Amino acid sequence: MRFGEFTLDTESRLLRRGDAERHLSPKAFDLLQLLLTNRPRALSKSELHERLWPSTFVSDATLTSLVAEVRAALGETAGRGRFVRTVHRFGYAFEGVATEVTPSGESTASPARCWIIWDWGQVPLTDGEHLIGRDGDVTVWLESPSVSRHHARIRISGAEAAIEDLGSKNGTFMRGERLAALSPLTDGDEIRLGSVVVKFRSADASGITETHHVG
Repeated sequence: MRFGEFTLDTESRLLRRGDAERHLSPKAFDLLQLLLTNRPRALSKSELHERLWPSTFVSDATLTSLVAEVRAALGETAGRGRFVRTVHRFGYAFEGVATEVTPSGESTASPARCWIIWDWGQVPLTDGEHLIGRDGDVTVWLESPSVSRHHARIRISGAEAAIEDLGSKNGTFMRGERLAALSPLTDGDEIRLGSVVVKFRSADASGITETHHVG
């Protein structure tokens, strides 16, 4: 889906400005996609809460923070925005022209080799380094006060994957032990980051990409 100089690729879950990738946490990506697909209809805060955090209570401040993350990725602010409009005392809407993009030829994006899966979502991982935490610049965004802003890092290289803790306050655990060094990952490994448990899945090992219950 293309709007202005931006492209939202729902297949690879990437936001691009021209050829440059603009980082969005998984929930922020979901929010932007919701606003785009429902344009020009304004979505109430209650509907957004229900769609983004089903059966889970989160404060309005969390939604406000998510909107701010989307606006930052789009290079706009609450008072000077082209695409995300605040509907006062109601919710938010996408403002502007957006067009569907028909893929032509092969995708240049690297295919996902692995996934991090947890109760509320999954994130594909391609070759390279991927941060896990609750800061706005991470690949895997976990909303929990027990998770550090930059909690851990996963490295993917071909069929090999490894994880290291980044000096987090509450630690990163695998197989009941706190990580003290870079440790290899295998398909099905459960990782505990603070109080949050996620699962590592590898397409090279299983080809399974669907969400599984963790815990």
